[in-house]
Amino acid sequence: MSRRAKTAVYGVLCLLALPFLFPTWWMVTSSLKPVGDIFAFPPTLWPTDVSFDAYARAFELQPFARQYLNSMYIAALVTVGTLAVSSLAGYAFARIRFKGANAWFVVILVGLLIPSEVTIVPLFKMFDAWGMVDTHWPLILVPILGAPSVLATFIMRQFFLALPGELEEAAKVDGLGRFAIFRLIALPLARPALGAVAIFTFLHSWNLYLEPIVFLSSSEMFTLPQALTQFVDAYGGPMWDVQLSAASLTALPVLVVFVIAQRQFIEGLAHTGLKG
Repeated sequence: MSRRAKTAVYGVLCLLALPFLFPTWWMVTSSLKPVGDIFAFPPTLWPTDVSFDAYARAFELQPFARQYLNSMYIAALVTVGTLAVSSLAGYAFARIRFKGANAWFVVILVGLLIPSEVTIVPLFKMFDAWGMVDTHWPLILVPILGAPSVLATFIMRQFFLALPGELEEAAKVDGLGRFAIFRLIALPLARPALGAVAIFTFLHSWNLYLEPIVFLSSSEMFTLPQALTQFVDAYGGPMWDVQLSAASLTALPVLVVFVIAQRQFIEGLAHTGLKG
C-alpha cells in the first residue's frame, strides 16, 4: 500500500475506534471533575478543575483496598486453575484417542448453552450445605470446574489439533511418555492459545457480578463489581464522582493484562479455527 492509502486506512480506523474509546475517556475525565460538572451542558472533554478527592473518598466510604485485593487474587487463582484444567482437557480431547471422545466433547460443549442463572440456585444450596457461603470458594471453584471453563477447553483443543503429529512421534522415539510430551512439547507451543484463554478467563472473573451478589454478604468479602453498586448517598442515589473514580480503578488491571498479552490473544484466536 502507498503512504497515502495507509494514512487513509489509519484515519478511518481511528474514526471507527472513537465510539469505543469515548466512554472510557468520559469515565476517567469525569472522575476528576466536581459532581456539578459531570452532567454540565455543554459537556467538556477535559476537567477545568482537576480533583482527586473522589478517589480518596472511594477508599474512605468502603474497604475498597480489601475489595480490590479480593478481585485480584480471585481472578489470578481462577486464571491459573482454568489454564491448568483446560490445557489438560484440551490436550486429552485433541491428541489422545479413547472411546466416546467426540461424544464426551459434545456433552461438555452443551455447558455453553446453559445460562448461569439456571444453575445458581442449586449451586447456592450445595455451597450452603458445605458451609462456603460468604466465602470466596464459590467464586473460585465454579469458574474453574464449571461451565465457564468450557470455552477455554474448546480453544485449547482446537490449538492442539493443529499441532503436527510428527512432533509426538519423534518424542515417543526419544522415550518421552504422554505427560512429558504434553509438558515439554505441546504446552510450550500453546503459548498463543494460553494467552487467549488467560485474557478471557481473567476478564470473566474480574467482571463477575451475579455470583458475588448471591454468595457474598459481608462488605469485606465483596469483589469490585459488587462494591461499585454500594457507592450511594443517604437517599440511595448514585455518588457519580466516587462511582466513576472507582470504576476507573477497576478497569485499569484489565487494560494492563490485555496490553501485555494482546499478541498471544490474537494469535490464539486465529489458531482456534485451523482444524476441527
